[in-house]
Amino acid sequence: MKKRIDLSDAGPPQGANAPAGGSAAHAVASVGAIRFNEVATRDGFQIEPTFIPTDDKIALIDALSQCGYAKIEVTSFTSPKAIPMLRDAEEVMGRIQRVPGVEYTVLVPNVRGAERAMESRADELNLVMSVSETHNLANLRMLREKSFSGLAEVIRLVDGRTPINVSLSCCFGCQMEGNVPLATVLSFAERFVNLGVRGLTICDTTGMAHPAQVQAVIAALHARFAHMANAPQLTLHFHNTRGMGLANVLAAVQSGIARFDGSLGGLGGCPYAPGASGNISSEDAIHMLDAMGYDTGIDLGRLLDVARQMPRIVGHDVPGQVAKAGRILDLHPAPAYVAELRGETT
Repeated sequence: MKKRIDLSDAGPPQGANAPAGGSAAHAVASVGAIRFNEVATRDGFQIEPTFIPTDDKIALIDALSQCGYAKIEVTSFTSPKAIPMLRDAEEVMGRIQRVPGVEYTVLVPNVRGAERAMESRADELNLVMSVSETHNLANLRMLREKSFSGLAEVIRLVDGRTPINVSLSCCFGCQMEGNVPLATVLSFAERFVNLGVRGLTICDTTGMAHPAQVQAVIAALHARFAHMANAPQLTLHFHNTRGMGLANVLAAVQSGIARFDGSLGGLGGCPYAPGASGNISSEDAIHMLDAMGYDTGIDLGRLLDVARQMPRIVGHDVPGQVAKAGRILDLHPAPAYVAELRGETT
């Protein structure tokens, strides 16, 4: 049996006295506050080979709730047969300590999932489909139009009682189809906006995106929606499959995007996207933006304390780098002989 993970000593909670992020040495164009949605406990845990104990999930979410996140994707209300690693969704949602100002969102695949999620007092429902026909068939076992119809039914059922976000997978390419036309991405995005969803997450599910493409897609989205009274919140979701995750985050920020998904430790990946490794590491992306002077609202020191617990929670190493290497200015003492050498040269 796994030992229960204790995250109660992960440092002081985020608060008014937390140190300000960023460096005065790096002037940046203001895009306002950048906000992160933590997806490790859903997107990360759902494909882990062993079940993460419920108590550990709750302890992790409670710790993350004190770090300054705008949103945490807690779990998924899918069939336990489909995703057994998240079979404890109701219990987790019922036992977490909710912090004012943090939204607790959940993934729902259908009407029944939405009903369960609303009974569990989810702050937001996240609906998912792929803009790639092949990936949608592999992942959801249905054509895109059938997926759209099913999600439209969920939206009608909810009828504005709970905010809805739609995550569109494979917006930057599909490893089975190749290029996904931008017109297809924009078409599905607009159809969901016309149904009244609050937000859209544009996902690089396969890790095929590159910075120039990111900027082109964002420019097209802004051109399509900027004039609309009901313009959606836009969130970008990147994977680090080919090492371009943080470069893509920066390209998106420079294009005016202020909301991102991230996964603690870089957990996650899509089992139906061949070769697609984990999501961008939340702490790595936040560290980069913090170093550049952007306001993320995150207490990075506390978040790193939590991130360093991830290998024990999941039972294996995780891809995140900053939790291992430390922040840029986390300095180390020089070897003793350096002082001696300095004495010899003076």
